[in-house]
Amino acid sequence: MLDSFSIKVIRWPLAQGARALDSIGITANQTTLFGFIIGCFALPLLALEQYTAALLLIVLNRICDGLDGALARRQGITDAGGFLDISLDFLFYSMVPFAFVLANPEANAIAGAFLIFSFIGTGSSFLAFAVMAGKRGIDNPVYKHKSLYYMSGLTEGTETIGCFILMCLLPNYFAELAYLFGAMCWFTTATRIYSGFHTLK
Repeated sequence: MLDSFSIKVIRWPLAQGARALDSIGITANQTTLFGFIIGCFALPLLALEQYTAALLLIVLNRICDGLDGALARRQGITDAGGFLDISLDFLFYSMVPFAFVLANPEANAIAGAFLIFSFIGTGSSFLAFAVMAGKRGIDNPVYKHKSLYYMSGLTEGTETIGCFILMCLLPNYFAELAYLFGAMCWFTTATRIYSGFHTLK
């Protein structure tokens, strides 16, 4: 829901960062992989309840996710790069609630499982429509410079990162936040399936 607005805010700083990285030969795919590796180190930190340090790595991961797209727009958008980016993004998104489950299985296990279950809904509906849109040549008027069709919804990247930040700042409320955001994800899934089906039909 907020991605179309947040992109306007971060576009200029990401473009400047991408220009600097491009000047020293850093590629978009290298940035994607580096960001994912950085993000993976948040897992043990969260499991050990080092929430502030984990939050820093989560933010760095998301910065890299923005930089790789900006670099791709400078160096040339590729299907391989888009595939790598979205695949690692969804792995990262599922990793964060799993890490909170490891931190406190008794309090967080069911809520964490529900949130990951919800991510399956948003992710599968997003990717399935992107495949069909690509086959039919359907363009997205909002996200014109993406390697695949970005289907909007109540919960997008901006909301997901906001949720992760709140979880790191308020770890004792992980379960409540997970249930709330999971419910929002299911609203997104339902609207995507409905609108996607009727668009393709």
